[in-house]
Amino acid sequence: MKSYAVLQNQSYSKGAFSIEPIRFEDRMAIMKWRNEQLYHLRQQKLLTAEDQDNYFSNVVSKLFDQDQPTQILFSFLENDVCIGYGGLVHINWIDKNAEISFIMNTVLEKERFHEIWSAYLGLIEQVAFQDLELHKIYTYAFDLRPHLYTAFLNASYTEDARLKEHCFFDNKFLDVVIHSKIK
Repeated sequence: MKSYAVLQNQSYSKGAFSIEPIRFEDRMAIMKWRNEQLYHLRQQKLLTAEDQDNYFSNVVSKLFDQDQPTQILFSFLENDVCIGYGGLVHINWIDKNAEISFIMNTVLEKERFHEIWSAYLGLIEQVAFQDLELHKIYTYAFDLRPHLYTAFLNASYTEDARLKEHCFFDNKFLDVVIHSKIK
């Protein structure tokens, strides 16, 4: 397992769920999920295997040794099987905040969305608030999945802002909703 220089702990777990530094072996599953869920990501085109390999080789591999990486990514596991990935991105070390990123196996979204999101939020909060001692973590979501906000509110996040007609999707302008949690 690779390890992040910036983290004291490399894996975090609760029950059957755990996160650990993003695993190279999960990259193609991650690419598949990202391509299937392009509609809610800030990703402009479908990824290819070459794109994914380049990203892992040229971006992800460099994050492990940095004292203040701009992002810290994890494989999200259930009983040691990768069912999602995410992390803290756009980390602002001066202001001690970061954006939460997460995507799960598309097949699990319909039946287990809230369960998996809740488990992930609990784990990523341990990284952010206990290990990294961040002050605030937040989400940035296109207003396409209102059920996502229920998961945030149930985990004691508050809606900080609604950026009106902030993104253009499917020939219309949509709001962006930002939720946050302070340590």
